[in-house]
Amino acid sequence: MRRPLFACAAMFVFATCGSDSDSSDSQRDWLHVLNRKKAAIAQSATNRDKQVYADTLGAFVQKHPTHSRAREVYQRIQLDFARELASIGRHQDAIRFYRAVLASDATNAEASRGLAESVDRLAVSKRKLLTLEKGMSQRDVAQILGKPIPGWKMKSENRDPAIEAWYYRTTEGGVAGVYFRDGELFGAEENSHEKIAPLTR
Repeated sequence: MRRPLFACAAMFVFATCGSDSDSSDSQRDWLHVLNRKKAAIAQSATNRDKQVYADTLGAFVQKHPTHSRAREVYQRIQLDFARELASIGRHQDAIRFYRAVLASDATNAEASRGLAESVDRLAVSKRKLLTLEKGMSQRDVAQILGKPIPGWKMKSENRDPAIEAWYYRTTEGGVAGVYFRDGELFGAEENSHEKIAPLTR
């Protein structure tokens, strides 16, 4: 199920928006956006209210592409959502949002930086795998490799010690695995046949 585009808390910084166009059509559409925004920032706002506001704002930007304030606010939403997706390991989805921002603002430094980071995290290199050390925590590994994409974690059930495996696409087109025993790294493989490092500490 798709998470709401406007689920992140950063939405609340967009307190006011002004119209750059004097056309009655633009002003009428903009008032509609502001009404949706009012519902989205209310204390009782639901995720649906926030999603409707984001969708309405996106439609407004498509219809009135010269409205600079609307573009700025919508771009902020896209960047915040891309960052949220990247933080939970959904780098492919984050890349789409970063690219959408860059399509309308090729000089956006935050989008360029985020895109580069997500592309770097999308597939792991042998060099990164070789930096892993036995005994690292899952947090340590996530800082080096990023979190696995959803569905790429496996955990043993009813087993002592608890064994967990994280899988990643590699830059060579394979699948790497890293393995934890009770939350500590004990092994890593570049593929299912070849151990890539003895992992000593």
